[in-house]
Amino acid sequence: MERREDLRPELKTLRNHVPNLVTVVLMLLGMMTAATAQAQAAPQRLTGSATICSNSPIPAGWVITSSYGSSGCPGTGVAYSIADVTNQTSATVCSMSPIPTGWVITSSYSSSGCAGTGVAYSIGNTANHTSATVCSMSPIPTGWVITSSYSSSGCAGTGVAYSIGNTANQTSATVCSMSPIPSGWVVTSSYSSSGCRGTGVAYAIGKITTQTYATVCSFSPIPAGWVVASQYSSSSCVGSGVVYTIRKA
Repeated sequence: MERREDLRPELKTLRNHVPNLVTVVLMLLGMMTAATAQAQAAPQRLTGSATICSNSPIPAGWVITSSYGSSGCPGTGVAYSIADVTNQTSATVCSMSPIPTGWVITSSYSSSGCAGTGVAYSIGNTANHTSATVCSMSPIPTGWVITSSYSSSGCAGTGVAYSIGNTANQTSATVCSMSPIPSGWVVTSSYSSSGCRGTGVAYAIGKITTQTYATVCSFSPIPAGWVVASQYSSSSCVGSGVVYTIRKA
């Protein structure tokens, strides 16, 4: 009996600490669960390079650097080597590769390293540039225009190259008729031009800024909030022979 009485203080102390120990354990388990959930909710972004099957999606900002036959890719039998070009300014890719936003095709040529098309592209990032020379199959970045087009042996597939320019700090420009017209710009005249291979027609374009009235060719885009007030015949608009007077609504 004396022995049991001697153990009572220790048992009382242990009972007092058990709730605290349980609380600590539960807190640790909660932290571990939260950390695991966070890791699962925010997967890390791939960087560098990888090898995938040709029916796999290509991550944004990645390009196909080569393609080849592979028994490890059932269904297509073709594998791609891909690379992240986020921090690069130039790359060599296969012609079936996605072209990242803001990048252009500067040349194209035959390549045995691109199974499926046999054509490779040299591509470049237009960031911090105001002009570039690209192949005619190249995407044209937003806000850029085609200032001339001409024959080029460096553009296998079309044989045509474009000179392009950034209109970010301009209010007027001369472009070829196949050029995209930036938002808020209009075609003020058109004329024959040997510097625009493919159409033979050039446009004078201008940016609508503080104006409330303008004269444009009938095929010009009409900016949002503007309306056609009148029209008349004019030789200054080769292609339609019609001019519109437009004004803000």
